[in-house]
Amino acid sequence: MNPRILRWLAVAGLSIAGTACATKPDTWVELKGQRYIVEVADDNDERARGLMFREAMDADRGMLFVHPANEMQAYWMKNTQIPLDILYFDPQLKLVSASLNTPPCSGGDQCPPYPSTAPAQYVLELNAGEAQRLQLKDGDTMTVSPSITLKSQD
Repeated sequence: MNPRILRWLAVAGLSIAGTACATKPDTWVELKGQRYIVEVADDNDERARGLMFREAMDADRGMLFVHPANEMQAYWMKNTQIPLDILYFDPQLKLVSASLNTPPCSGGDQCPPYPSTAPAQYVLELNAGEAQRLQLKDGDTMTVSPSITLKSQD
């Protein structure tokens, strides 16, 4: 087959695969019976980029950050354009801390951090107001779809 056609097919396949990863309906979490389709950020680059530069997020969407260890976490809203609930979970997927209605920040490196009040290994970002709507409280458990690979605590 022509190398040019093979190259085009490879690029097209990568583009389609990349699009599918971001919107996979089997990549979800549940809180109090409410299911959210999530993008998973499980490496340093993805965690650093997070939800930056997004102008909106559907009500049933979110982002799950998977950290390699259970430790104190601090998130910020640098270049984030939508208010979020930042929910911190321990290795057993229990809610241990939250920053609710966290405002957007366009101040670059001057944006304040929002630290957890307890060690966490997983962080879920949802649209602001979701935690209040669900009446979440510390100790509530998150269920994660089998398609999401969680890190084991060493």
